Amino acid sequence: MPPDAIALAFQHACAAELAALKAGNVHRFSPGHGMEVGHFERAADAAAPFIAAAGERMGARIEGAVAASLAATGLNTNLGIVLLCAPLAVAAERGGPLRDRLHAALAELDASDAQATFRAIAQANPGGLGRHESHDVAAPPRIGLIQAMTLAAGRDRIARQYVSGFTDVFERGLPRLDSLAHAEPEARAEAVHLGFLAAFPDSHIARKFGPEVAEAVRREAAEVALVVDFTAPAAERHPPLLAFDQALKQRGLNPGTTADLTVATLFAAALSP
Repeated sequence: MPPDAIALAFQHACAAELAALKAGNVHRFSPGHGMEVGHFERAADAAAPFIAAAGERMGARIEGAVAASLAATGLNTNLGIVLLCAPLAVAAERGGPLRDRLHAALAELDASDAQATFRAIAQANPGGLGRHESHDVAAPPRIGLIQAMTLAAGRDRIARQYVSGFTDVFERGLPRLDSLAHAEPEARAEAVHLGFLAAFPDSHIARKFGPEVAEAVRREAAEVALVVDFTAPAAERHPPLLAFDQALKQRGLNPGTTADLTVATLFAAALSP
């Protein structure tokens, strides 16, 4: 796939995620956590050329996209999105089955990718990241990127994608998206998001508030999922989603990792032949 098409697919995936009513996150129906839709739109536009940079290494794409996004917004709006979408972009550039190419791209990561990615994460300084005695992202890496992601995979769902071949995206997100092929585009994105949120505790919430709170949110999401019909029009499916959205935001709970996985799913769908 040519770089221009990859960049456009990335921007469209980010826009589609913002158009959906995703409980607890920023979207066109409600701002939150000191951020608005415009912040994410500017970040997506700034990041797109770096995500799709032809022939560039994955780490350089991540570092460039994060730096451009921070310059455009002054906020960390999309670190997780960039970490998930850069590997998909590298895979799509090579052509062929996306998941096969993704496995190959991840296998080729080297020390330079780790160095660039650690710098990007440190620059974005995501909430709740904390410090770690070994292999802290604020220090130069002494191990490869996959090794670093393996160490973090137990507590971070984005890191887990690197070591699992993006299992959540390909085996949960995309099938859910495909199951609603005839539903409204916003409804499909909402279904993917709520499906992720109900399936496992959100890493971002767990980092900031602890695993018990993240698990409680997961249970709440599972209950909401029982009453939302994603084949129904917005007037019917949105009231329970909006009530859940407001309840999460009142408690300051932002399921950011869930939103990142939703973007990655939408991006992977657009990149798949």
